[in-house]
Amino acid sequence: MSAEITQVIRSAQNGDRKAFYVLYQQHIARVYAVCWRLLGDVQKAEDACQEIFIKVWQRLPEFKGDSSLSTWLHSIATRTAIDVWRLDKRLHFVEAEEVEATADNAQLLDHKVVDAEVRDMERAIQRLPAQAKAVFVLFALEGYQHTEIAAMLGIAEGSSKAQYHRARQLLRGFLGED
Repeated sequence: MSAEITQVIRSAQNGDRKAFYVLYQQHIARVYAVCWRLLGDVQKAEDACQEIFIKVWQRLPEFKGDSSLSTWLHSIATRTAIDVWRLDKRLHFVEAEEVEATADNAQLLDHKVVDAEVRDMERAIQRLPAQAKAVFVLFALEGYQHTEIAAMLGIAEGSSKAQYHRARQLLRGFLGED
């Protein structure tokens, strides 16, 4: 971690709102991406992001630097998004037009989506059943292991693996890769 980033973190820990805004700007795209992918709804993703950054602001003084700030913040983001996901079992199929409109928003991904294959993949992920989508996003896109995913979602590790396998099969079908 660079000395400049360390100083920004320390300033934010001491209540400096401008420093916190710098951290927010550095991390909002990735936080929003995980929220949107898990929740499949722009408003829910935005609400979850707001909740996440409130938690980060409140807990930032507890951050000791044992891991990178990005890892620490991403853990809070993922767990908060999963909590929202659990509370709202009414996850819905996202229409292709909504995905395309949102995919053009620079906040959705770490960079603007211009590649048709990426857009098709995002659209296909949103078509997955809720649990398969959550496992796929957490394993394939966010890098969690099945033991961690099982604990987060309250399912067996074998169920996590089965849901991931199911998601991959469905995605192949959606993308015409049978």
